[in-house]
Amino acid sequence: MIYILEDDNSIRELVVYSLKNSGMEAMGFERPSDFWQQLEKERPSLLLLDIMLPEEDGVEILKRLRDRADTHKLPVILLTAKSSEYDKVRGLDSGADDYVSKPFGMMELISRIKALLRRTREETTETCYQIGELAVYPDKHQVRVSGQIVELTLKEFELLNLMISHPEMVFTREQIQDKIWGYAFDGESRTVDVHVRTLRQKLRECGKLVKTVRGVGYRLSGEEK
Repeated sequence: MIYILEDDNSIRELVVYSLKNSGMEAMGFERPSDFWQQLEKERPSLLLLDIMLPEEDGVEILKRLRDRADTHKLPVILLTAKSSEYDKVRGLDSGADDYVSKPFGMMELISRIKALLRRTREETTETCYQIGELAVYPDKHQVRVSGQIVELTLKEFELLNLMISHPEMVFTREQIQDKIWGYAFDGESRTVDVHVRTLRQKLRECGKLVKTVRGVGYRLSGEEK
């Protein structure tokens, strides 16, 4: 998915249309607030970012993205009417991967996008743990069930990531509490059990992958038993 943050409706709609015609998924945003809201739901593979925007300057948005752990490597191409050397340097120094000045040709823009995506794929090997229809992406802090994103709390995600990165391994409640919460299990706390229960509910049909080992703890397994 490619995001386009551009307040000019004609440019935004043309870019989205052209990308879709080239076989790419694309979504456009007029305002930064809408972009930030969608970013919390799904991270794109690349962002086309205008500099002159309402609400927030494009370079400031870029700096915020580079400061976030989940987006600091997000490929970004700046789109701007400004063509001075100063603006190009300012954008690239702030972390942009490429720079296209308006007006631009759609064929050139699509070529730049494809080149940057190829380079990004070559440079980045994304970690993914998968069992059946359950997939966990630690680098993106993302969980998918049957392709759909599942929203988890931080502790739920850490618990799931711990188990799926060690499939079939049985973790005692003591081990889980120590690794996830960082303090010793007192024998009476229901923290682990409560988080396992809510995790199972949120994972829907994949909740059955979280197995209870009676008298011991929990494990993640694709086995039916």
